[in-house]
Amino acid sequence: MTLWESYWYYEPTRPREVKDGIKAKSQHGRIGETWWSRRWVDVLESLGMGARLARGRSYARRGQVVSMEIQKGVVSARVQGTRPSPYKVEIKLNPLSDGDWDRVTDAMASQAIFAAKLLSGEMPQNIEDAFSKAKVPLFPISEEELDTDCSCPDWANPCKHIAAVYYLLAERFDEDPFLIFKLRGRTKEEIVQALREKRNLTPLEEGVTLPNVVDSTAPPLEECLDSFWQGGEILNSFAVNPAPPEVDNAILKRLGEAPFSIGKHNIASLLASAYTAASAAALKRALGEL
Repeated sequence: MTLWESYWYYEPTRPREVKDGIKAKSQHGRIGETWWSRRWVDVLESLGMGARLARGRSYARRGQVVSMEIQKGVVSARVQGTRPSPYKVEIKLNPLSDGDWDRVTDAMASQAIFAAKLLSGEMPQNIEDAFSKAKVPLFPISEEELDTDCSCPDWANPCKHIAAVYYLLAERFDEDPFLIFKLRGRTKEEIVQALREKRNLTPLEEGVTLPNVVDSTAPPLEECLDSFWQGGEILNSFAVNPAPPEVDNAILKRLGEAPFSIGKHNIASLLASAYTAASAAALKRALGEL
């Protein structure tokens, strides 16, 4: 080994074992189950961060991350290495400005499918289109957007401790896609409120008078009791074209888990299964398949 090689050579060491550390659910293959968490990982791996990402993935799977907290624009974590005290890790992603978020939520609200899925807690597949329309990125597009720091003595950035937090973030995004927005400066509640305000404008709020929809020529109820249950010509010409909803069980997803369970199952998950089965059966019957 040359003098130069010996200067840069480090004897491999194993980190101290952590009891009850945050361990990645994925122990083999890729980390991240949903498209948005994999997009996060793909972006990081495409930035040419080197072998430390792989070592960070190993740290994440070993459970070396002691704690992790996600706030607007910043992730704070503690990662156990070879020294007695865990290292302090901080990852910052530039938050979008108020004006940027206003344009993004305008783009989200302009498409019903975006609003429906986000209001029910789902991440639309092409959500990045809304950010592109506002001319701002959702995911980082360069290392310069990520301001990272670790208290370890490793000169490289990202070090394996920072990389471990990167991968665990992907799994947090699997659980709650709104955390991606939080890193860009907006909480789930703030985005939902903005979408409600921008989607729920009524004609009255816009200064438009609603037309009178009451039919003054209709006979009193007591005069049409004999024909009350007859459909009439209007109903006979009414066509129904059933189709699966854009968002399955949207109301249940919007409400979240119920305050009680049956056995080990939350009542919301049981209702979701029942509604899905009933919806599929009703659709088949409407289409003449039953």
